[in-house]
Amino acid sequence: MANAVNEALIRDVIEDVLGRLGGSPTIATAAPTAKPAGDNGSCGCQAKGSGGRDFGVFKTADEACDAAAKAFQQLRGQGVEARRRIVEIVKSLCEDNAEEWGRIELEETKIGRLDHKIEKLQIIRNVPGVEWLRPDGLSGDHGITLEEYTPFGVVGAVTPSTHSIPTLAGNIVNIVAAGNAVVFNAHPAASRCAALAVRKFNEAIHRAIGIENIATIIEQPTLESFGEMCANENVRLLCVTGGPGVVDAAMKTGKRAICAGPGNPPVLVDATADIDRAARCVVQGAAYDNNLLCIGEKEVFVLDSVADAFMSALEKHAAVRLNASQLDALTQAAFVFPEGQGAGCGHAATNKDFIGKDVPVLAQAAGVRVPNGTQLLFAETDANHLFVDEEQMMPMLPVVRVRSVEEGVEAALKAEHNYRHTAIIHSHDVNHMTAMGRALDTTLFVKNGPSMAGLGLGGEGYLSFSIATPTGEGVTNPRTFTRVRRCVMVDNLRIY
Repeated sequence: MANAVNEALIRDVIEDVLGRLGGSPTIATAAPTAKPAGDNGSCGCQAKGSGGRDFGVFKTADEACDAAAKAFQQLRGQGVEARRRIVEIVKSLCEDNAEEWGRIELEETKIGRLDHKIEKLQIIRNVPGVEWLRPDGLSGDHGITLEEYTPFGVVGAVTPSTHSIPTLAGNIVNIVAAGNAVVFNAHPAASRCAALAVRKFNEAIHRAIGIENIATIIEQPTLESFGEMCANENVRLLCVTGGPGVVDAAMKTGKRAICAGPGNPPVLVDATADIDRAARCVVQGAAYDNNLLCIGEKEVFVLDSVADAFMSALEKHAAVRLNASQLDALTQAAFVFPEGQGAGCGHAATNKDFIGKDVPVLAQAAGVRVPNGTQLLFAETDANHLFVDEEQMMPMLPVVRVRSVEEGVEAALKAEHNYRHTAIIHSHDVNHMTAMGRALDTTLFVKNGPSMAGLGLGGEGYLSFSIATPTGEGVTNPRTFTRVRRCVMVDNLRIY
């Protein structure tokens, strides 16, 4: 195939995604595990819909891409109002099914918290739609020029297991509002719940406006299906979530890629901060969905003069402090070390068995009992600790004392690894805010609030679960998935 994607490159993509988010690289080239006896496909992704229709779920990537291409032409013929109706259908289904779909996703992925899985579906309402596609007009002595945001055609998307249905639904809203169709190669560890949602979306869309397969999905995502999706001539644009390997590989496929890469968001708390508010916000953000959010607070640098008060405030807001021996025990359990080496080796990887797990699971590994309602564990560490250096995605927060704001900014920059993703500061000193913002140069910079405020949850703004940091698009919206076209009328149509 002339457009075939380099197999080794695609293998890097799948192994990177699976390695970071709890899957096993071996399943990228093998058929998924057989379903248990008696499982009749109640998730909705095995049997065809009424009338024998697939309703968006396909065996192969080429079938999914071809169906999406036909749907794009149907959408193109029905205009902007059809896009608006599809957006409303997707948002309404997410709201109406939030509890059921949240439970199904948690049962399949076994990571995160049910209350937050549900909430992430309810807030799809905050993802922007067609209202974001206002054209730009220019008028002068030599006529008028109109610039419009128009679709690419078919977008190929990779979604994570951390926020499977919310990311998929948010992507559909953005991508279809822009006038495109979309093909999903979901994370294998969350492929069944993703297929369920795609089927339900397509059933409702077809019933309402007659368009079939506006969002399609590969029923059993594999290494090969990802490569086929990228290589399919109908796919004009990629939207990929993952770590550095995924981003690098996606940008080398020869197609334009919008990439949501890794993050390790630091928090800086200075002596001017409202300490109680800072602690409350940090617990809120770091505990959200067991810290699976890429924007979530992952490590805190706090000025020594207020460190004790800050940690006491964390305890007041349902966080439990670990002592040194408990921290060591959790570190040994939460990270995978090379054979014969321990916590000081500096080459550990996050233990997938602890990603997104509830606080009691981590507490048991640490050898501590926590009261009901505990939201977060925390411990005082140095700036080089594994919990500081790694994007660990679990409800455990390292707290590091620093002697000055300058030292805190430098430590935050080091911990953030130049991902330019997210940073948070609690301060009432504008100079301190400015210094950190300039030094870290992150896509999201939240001041005096929880990390989620960067997505409009507690702050101003709009929502998206795809935050394109490596490729620079930022928080994605419908315009992200468009081309800009210019129409010029020379010397005429200007009415003044």
